[in-house]
Amino acid sequence: MTSAERHISVLGREAVEWLAPRADGIYVDATFGAGGYSRAILGVAGTRVIGIDRDRTAIAGGFDLVDSSEGRLVLVQDRFSNLAEICAAQGVDAVDGVVMDVGVSSMQLDQAERGFSFRFDGPLDMRMGQQGPTAADVVAGASETDLANIIYIYGEERNSRRIARAIAAARKEAPIATTRALADLVARVVRAKPNEIHPATRTFQALRIFVNEELDELHAALCAAERVLKPGGRLVVVSFHSLEDRIVKNFLAERGKVSAGSRHMPEVAQAATSFEILTKRPVTPDEAEISANPRARSAKLRAAARTAAPAHAEDALPDWPRLADVLRGG
Repeated sequence: MTSAERHISVLGREAVEWLAPRADGIYVDATFGAGGYSRAILGVAGTRVIGIDRDRTAIAGGFDLVDSSEGRLVLVQDRFSNLAEICAAQGVDAVDGVVMDVGVSSMQLDQAERGFSFRFDGPLDMRMGQQGPTAADVVAGASETDLANIIYIYGEERNSRRIARAIAAARKEAPIATTRALADLVARVVRAKPNEIHPATRTFQALRIFVNEELDELHAALCAAERVLKPGGRLVVVSFHSLEDRIVKNFLAERGKVSAGSRHMPEVAQAATSFEILTKRPVTPDEAEISANPRARSAKLRAAARTAAPAHAEDALPDWPRLADVLRGG
């Protein structure tokens, strides 16, 4: 059994149903992973897929699917924020659909050497693309204030200051270089309660998001999808925590907003709606899927169809901590 067969996409059936691939269409699987979406799309006659993943391990794992696709699947190792440029490099100006499964994959979590999970002891790495600063670099080099902000903003951790203070004190004695060392440190600071998540969960989430610049990447990828989708083309996004889902929800709400105006106020020019929102409420997994895969519990799917209106101007992101600034002390 291959890794692709072992790892089943969360909300995979629903995502492909909302994507609604049609014969001879061109699609972007922006987070290839184990290839679940790509495999389903390729099941429709004549479809072509451009698969993107930052992780070279995922790309290597998809070579068998490339070989069996008879030229209909191309894999590119890159950030999904670059999907418009990736399409252009493949000679594709517009596509019929874009699907994204945002965040860390089960395969990455299951590899101790990647350092994403405290379930296994391994190097404190967390890099999806295996390039650039690691989580250990951030833990060693960020100021106590920056660490507290990172853990609070990206992990939504109420005890962020206590955790940052403990990290700052501990690293004076010895480097915090492994997942177990960090998890044990946080567990000593944040008391575990029965039936609650491990005390280090939010800290690990925060560092992973920060190291991989995931929220900036997501927003840029959504804007890129808006630029490359044909009228009627569909965008489908599966996210796994509130920060991601909020970005997707706000992006679609802004671009799908229709203002009725007011007869009491002067008319204000408004950009034409570039998306029709298809999922008025997010699609969530059923109990059977959650039982089979507890990771699915927090998943939310949102889908929208591109209109013929021009793409909107790219919105400014919040002024949250950024990797380059923090590591150079900015």
